[in-house]
Amino acid sequence: MVFRIPSLSAFRHLALGLCLAALGSAAVAQDDVSSGPIEGDVVGGISNPTAIAVPDMPTPRSVGTPAGNTEDLGRQVARVIEDDLRNSGFFDPVARQFLRDVNMPQVTAPEYPAWNQVGAQNLVQGYVQAGSNGRLTVGCYLYDVFAQAPLERAGYEVNYADWRRAAHRCADMVYARLTGEGAYFDSRIVYVAESGPKDNRVRRIAVMDTDGANHRFLTNGQSIVLTPRYAPDGRTIVYMSYQNDEPRVYIYDVATGRQRLLVDAPYMTFAPRYSPDSRYVVFSMAVNGNSDIYRVSVSGGRPERLTNTPGIDTSASYSPDGRRIVFESDRSGGQQLYVMNADGSNQRRISFGGGRYATPEWSPRGNLIAFTRLGGGFRIGVMRPDGSGERILTNSWQDEGPSWAPNGRVIHFFRTPRGNSLPSLWSVDVTGRMVRRLPTPVGASDPSWSPLRD
Repeated sequence: MVFRIPSLSAFRHLALGLCLAALGSAAVAQDDVSSGPIEGDVVGGISNPTAIAVPDMPTPRSVGTPAGNTEDLGRQVARVIEDDLRNSGFFDPVARQFLRDVNMPQVTAPEYPAWNQVGAQNLVQGYVQAGSNGRLTVGCYLYDVFAQAPLERAGYEVNYADWRRAAHRCADMVYARLTGEGAYFDSRIVYVAESGPKDNRVRRIAVMDTDGANHRFLTNGQSIVLTPRYAPDGRTIVYMSYQNDEPRVYIYDVATGRQRLLVDAPYMTFAPRYSPDSRYVVFSMAVNGNSDIYRVSVSGGRPERLTNTPGIDTSASYSPDGRRIVFESDRSGGQQLYVMNADGSNQRRISFGGGRYATPEWSPRGNLIAFTRLGGGFRIGVMRPDGSGERILTNSWQDEGPSWAPNGRVIHFFRTPRGNSLPSLWSVDVTGRMVRRLPTPVGASDPSWSPLRD
């Protein structure tokens, strides 16, 4: 509850799908970036991030809760907010040894000169309070220290177990207000958790918060799983599984944990993804050695064929308005990107930069398509939907499988080092200047970002 305070790439899919023995990983214009000018290094963030203070949040009364004492929760909430803002690359939190203790009256009446002395340009204050209804309230206030003025305030009422969500939502409010970008911290990531040696790897579907907290496994690893994708409504996850040694697409219900086969057909189905309204799934199906893109209702039924060309058509992704689909195809002799109308008409190639292109995903904003570019290594890149403005964002040996954050500014992908090392999750923003590794307890591949949580 929110209230206002008054006052794999497809290359990998094909290797795994069409060769069952191969179970391993087989320039942007200014109007494409909505924030102001950014300067920085390739890795590490912007050169002049905003100095922001996030002191511990006081509590009106210290109360024990199932999640801990409210006094302790005030400290933990502040640290989650601080970490979120730091990891965005836009903010440089004031070191904790320079932070002042804040009492309840000061939450709404900051001592601006004191915060100015420690170099803070902005200040995030708040409080944590246990309610009589068995829920936790977190107040969140944002101030401009130089102007000595309030900028934004909000409150979040959550179950005790969801205190981290309140912290993420506070960080989202601060991030959105100060950068002009959309929120993305209060979301989740589903991915393929990998463990074990390369020739006997265990792959399980796992989910976690964007900062790696609240991690859990959804499948047990008895069957190989690939390409999990969140539904835009957040209720289900679609993925490919080798259950019973038959590569098929399944639907996983997040609330109940139940799984079901999407299409009951005697063919391999793979590379699934939802339509923007969560009513349909586009996927590839290999029939008699030819792979085409199909569409089917989430409830199942008879698939509708969208492509019909010799070769392999796969990795379909809808535009946010649902009117177009980007996909990859080797119909021209090598993997390239194509765009078509949602009914399969008007298919046309958009990638012409040299090399091969795979795993396209349309940005939630609609202005860019992320992809994996193959040739001299695997790189993450973006281009406009007409193929112009191509820009490569990463420069490692094997980066692949891009997935957009809900705000369309940040991209998750997975990176595989040379040798037998496990892959790991990384993120990069659309400028290519803010790159960081995401924490996971095991190896990680095939990430997919959830929508913002309700």
